Amino acid sequence: MKIIYMGTPEFAVCPLESLHEEGFDISLVVSQKDKPKGRGKKLLPTPVKSKAEELNLEVFQPDNINSEDSIKKLKAINPDFIVVAAYGQILKKDVLSIPKYGCVNIHASLLPKYRGAAPINWAIINGEKETGVTIMEMVEKLDAGDMYLKEYINIEEDDDAITIHDKLSNIGGKLIVEALKGIYSGNITPESQDDSKSSYASMLNKKMGRIDWNESGERIKNLIRGLKPWPSAYTFYRGNNIKVHKVELSSKFKDGKNGEIVKVSDEGIFVNCIDSCVIIKELQFPGKRSMAVKDFIRGNKIDIGTVLK
Repeated sequence: MKIIYMGTPEFAVCPLESLHEEGFDISLVVSQKDKPKGRGKKLLPTPVKSKAEELNLEVFQPDNINSEDSIKKLKAINPDFIVVAAYGQILKKDVLSIPKYGCVNIHASLLPKYRGAAPINWAIINGEKETGVTIMEMVEKLDAGDMYLKEYINIEEDDDAITIHDKLSNIGGKLIVEALKGIYSGNITPESQDDSKSSYASMLNKKMGRIDWNESGERIKNLIRGLKPWPSAYTFYRGNNIKVHKVELSSKFKDGKNGEIVKVSDEGIFVNCIDSCVIIKELQFPGKRSMAVKDFIRGNKIDIGTVLK
């Protein structure tokens, strides 16, 4: 089986490794352009590009995958499959029609729910108890193609978007190998999606991270877990924008205003919300690194009675 692999971020690295280890003929790896990062704005390769070069695979980074030149290059390979994992550009009909057995996507949710750009994050933010990976056929409509394989996992209390990302990336690596073999041999029967059960997992932005202390503790905790590591949940303490990276919930210390700091100890910063107390365990002040509260308060004071905005 001759494959063109399209992917960009860390999520797409494990599936690329799995296909390579399984001996698939990966004729081309397509990734987004290198982007400047850090204070020096140095151009850094995408995670997929780095892995492809490590595996001695040819890398192609077009501005537009749907351009005439891109399509010509893809057609010349005459692939059996195009495999896509978080590539970052929408594939149009001319690209989707190139491979003999179709374009196959590794999607980080249980379709049809959570179509779109940020399914891992929104599953956690919305308090879902399970998520998973769906291997699906790509069509022109967003994440709406027939489903080949699924694998479920539980979202545990201590999971966040980082841990779920890593779990689903590993599952995607295993499932895509199984799916391609099954599609090629005709042993997998695709299942159509029920569009009425779909929802859209929109892209994340910094504004959505602001914590509303008038919400329930559970909703606040899920927001913080779902937006880790980016864009991060945040609140304001004495005019400072404070990122909140980890919390626990407690039913104690409920007297006071919503958003009021009612206790500070090595356990954390206890903040009232509408139905419980949120214990901030890990935070980050502007220009500082992320720290456990027990370490932060050794050299810094947090005032009880302050209302977080």
